[in-house]
This record gives sequence, structure tokens and C-alpha cells, in this order.
Amino acid sequence: MAEIIQKDGTWTFDGDAVRIVPGRDKGVGLLRQHLGEVVVPLRAIGGISFEPGRKAGRLRLRLRDGADPLLQVTGGRLPEASDPYRLGVETDRTGVAEYFVDEVRNALLLDQVDPGPCDAYLLPGPPVPIAFGAGDGTASFDGDRVVLDWNWTTEEAKRSGGPREFRVADVRAVEWSPSKGLDNGWLRFTLTGAGSAPAPKYDPCTVELFGFKKDPLMALVAAAVAVRMPHPAAPASAPAPAQALPLAEAAPALAGEPVDHDTLLRRLREVGELHQAGVLTVDEFSAAKAAILGRF
Repeated sequence: MAEIIQKDGTWTFDGDAVRIVPGRDKGVGLLRQHLGEVVVPLRAIGGISFEPGRKAGRLRLRLRDGADPLLQVTGGRLPEASDPYRLGVETDRTGVAEYFVDEVRNALLLDQVDPGPCDAYLLPGPPVPIAFGAGDGTASFDGDRVVLDWNWTTEEAKRSGGPREFRVADVRAVEWSPSKGLDNGWLRFTLTGAGSAPAPKYDPCTVELFGFKKDPLMALVAAAVAVRMPHPAAPASAPAPAQALPLAEAAPALAGEPVDHDTLLRRLREVGELHQAGVLTVDEFSAAKAAILGRF
């Protein structure tokens, strides 16, 4: 096992997954604090690197494109303090960081992990229910329904319609974008059948973001919704009902795999983590667990 402990956080690698726990340093962003521990399975990792610096280095974990719903909806636009896959490393821990990198890289080679894009999410996303307020509204999601509620800063034309509520099954796309210069950001939901969206200021399916500290938290709501939608790269014939995709990912088609107890135990642990995170219902967890145990 490899482990590196810094003020910025703690990373642990046990051969199957990298466990990332945010630190308590003031430089740790609100998104990382609220997201908490992130477990990245080995098969979701596209690469890892250590960048030494004069005062401090950086350990970076690169996930495969499409593996993480949070990275999918933010599109590389997260501020560095909010990036859960970056760890600041003090100069006296450079050797530990380099050892950590070697351990992960060796495991990737031994397991022959494909670093290419994924057509299904390999991380469960933030747990639900989830709710955060930023910009001109509050966004909440219970795993099925999204509710957007407005505050005193909301444009009257949007606020007069009252809270906006819709089901995740009716969402065609979800996107988070940060503020840039004088341009505000947004958390936008595009519903099936909707035409061109108005400006975020007037769009009843969009929370406008003003560039303040809590804006990145809205990306967690976006990720919690996105993981329950069809994956953007999924084959056209793939089933698309909400909740079906996480179950399929949690209990992959083991029939085509050799009966390897270590692999089955790893799958069982992943299913349990998805259930605890709220991605799988009790029935889905039971079905996935039974399918895996049936292979022993």
C-alpha cells in the first residue's frame, strides 16, 4: 500500500483504488470539503504524474475521459482549489510522491487498464439528497426530482413563475460553467423537447452564478444529476432509464470474465460503495450482490 499525507489531503492506494480524503487546510475549496472522500477505482485512472516545484509540488491524477460525472459536467473548468484530483506536496515529501506515482503506474501496467475514453461512468457521483444555494437560486436533487428555488437577486420575470421542478428523466443535458471576467456563470438544465435557451438571467431552468465562493458547489448538483442520465458516449442501443446505468456499472457482465475471486470481491466492494452513496436502491443493490455472489 502507498500513502501520502499532506495539509491539502491524504491519498492512499491499495492496489485496487486510490482513496482521496480532502485536508483541512484553508486552501482546500468548498467543493472538495463537501464532496468528502472520493474512491477512484484503478480502471477509471488514465494516468498519474508528479510535478515538482521550488516551493511545493503537485500530484495529479488523470481520470479517463467520461469516467467521472463531476469532470464530465465541468469540462475542465473547475478552479484548482476545487479539483479533487490534485494534491499539493511539500518539498520534503517529494520522494513519497514519486513512490506513489510508481505504485499506481505499475498497477495500471499489470492490470492493463485502457487509458482511453469510457462509455459509462465509473464513479458514483455525489450522494443524494443534495442541495446548495449560490447565485440567484438554490438547486436541490433527491435522486429523482430537481427543484430550483429563487432568491431576492433573481430577475423578476424568472422569479414570478415560482420554483421550477422537473424529473431527471426529463433532463436532456446538464452543464455547469464558472464566471469569467464580467460574464456570469450558470448551472443549466436542458429539458427534452426544449428549444434554444434564453440567457441564464431569464431561464427558469438555469441558476445564474455570480462568481462567488459557493459557485463550485453547484457542480456537485450537476454531477449528481448527470450520473443518473444516459452517458454521453454510451452506444445508441444502450438502455437509458434513470438508475439503470449505475446498476449496470456496479455489476458488470461477469459471465464473460474468468472466475477470479479477487475480481469478484472487488466488484462486491464497489457495489456496496455505490449503495452507501445512494446511487443504488435496496432492490438494485440486492440484485447486483446476488449476481456477483452467484459467480463464486
